[in-house]
Amino acid sequence: MPLVEAALLDILVCPACHATLREEGSELVCNGEGCSLAYPVQDGIPALLESEARRTG
Repeated sequence: MPLVEAALLDILVCPACHATLREEGSELVCNGEGCSLAYPVQDGIPALLESEARRTG
């Protein structure tokens, strides 16, 4: 089951670098080179704040 609707994922971007995002586990992970931020999704609502993100690399 997807975390967020496909139409929403198509328009969401990383607030830090504006790269696309992908679903991974219970997070949306930035596809941008060197960014490596993962944003939590709670109850289908992504928390797209840099202060809520964690570094993956």
